[in-house]
Amino acid sequence: MNAATTLVAEVEIPISERGPSPRKVIVGYGFWLFLLSDIIVFSALFAAYAVLSGRTADGPRGVQLFHRDKVLIETGCLLASSFACAMMALAIELRHKTFMVLGAALTFALGAAFLWLELSEFAGMIAHGAGPDRSAFLSAFFALVGMHGLHVTLGLCWLVAMMAQVFTLGWRPMVLDRLACFSLFWHALDIVWIGVFTVVYLGAR
Repeated sequence: MNAATTLVAEVEIPISERGPSPRKVIVGYGFWLFLLSDIIVFSALFAAYAVLSGRTADGPRGVQLFHRDKVLIETGCLLASSFACAMMALAIELRHKTFMVLGAALTFALGAAFLWLELSEFAGMIAHGAGPDRSAFLSAFFALVGMHGLHVTLGLCWLVAMMAQVFTLGWRPMVLDRLACFSLFWHALDIVWIGVFTVVYLGAR
């Protein structure tokens, strides 16, 4: 069967009867659905924070608690980790394992630094009596920022698992698809953090 006959056959067969889509398409579609569901969760937490941000119960307010200089360093670490992740993705496209490992190591180190700074902030607030049980404002704050931190933690674990798969399974299509999904996930966390930084920290009053 020549190319022209194949093209005619594909045109005549309805899309619904052409069989399942390629695995890469299915994986990508499913992962985008996951990301959208995650965005819905964060949207609900943002909405809750917007409603409760003024409910301090005569306790400390955000402007009194937040150290924006430290948060700016946190933000720089996460944005830099996103750049390192992009470099890792480029190295994967070129099948350059050394640069891939370097990009993954930088992504992990910067992500871990971000997480350590965030946990230090939480510990300092709780030590000064500003824990999540102090007011509705602080409950909403710890829920929103803590949920993002949990995602970063899971992302770091995922990255370690992916590096193990690269070294044990090589450049298999399955591994490459998972690496592409990780890259999307990590960049999505950056977008969410920009929202957190703007709404929670810059908007503190």
